[in-house]
Amino acid sequence: MKTVILEVKDPAVVMAEVAQAWKTGRGSRTDRIAFASPELLWKVLTAKRWELLKVLCGAGPLSVREAARRVGRDVKAVHSDLTALLSAGVLTRSVSGQVEFPYEAVKVEFMLQAA
Repeated sequence: MKTVILEVKDPAVVMAEVAQAWKTGRGSRTDRIAFASPELLWKVLTAKRWELLKVLCGAGPLSVREAARRVGRDVKAVHSDLTALLSAGVLTRSVSGQVEFPYEAVKVEFMLQAA
């Protein structure tokens, strides 16, 4: 099962990890999408957008209209949410222009620590 990990990680740490993986040729075996803060993660992944991700998991490329049909929402509102997820790098566009979430599972990781 192809899984992506959505995580909260400082951008400087992410860049250092990328540089290290580039030098050594050994990177994470799991795809990851990092957000700079928990607030940014929840701003991008609203409840409605999370619902979209659930229907896109393992579904292959879908049109905006089909995604809207599957979640039972207005096409214009779904288009807006898909655009936000595309801009954040969570979704991709297929060669045919459809939206795609190329994963079958999502794991969210972040740690809440005392201030």
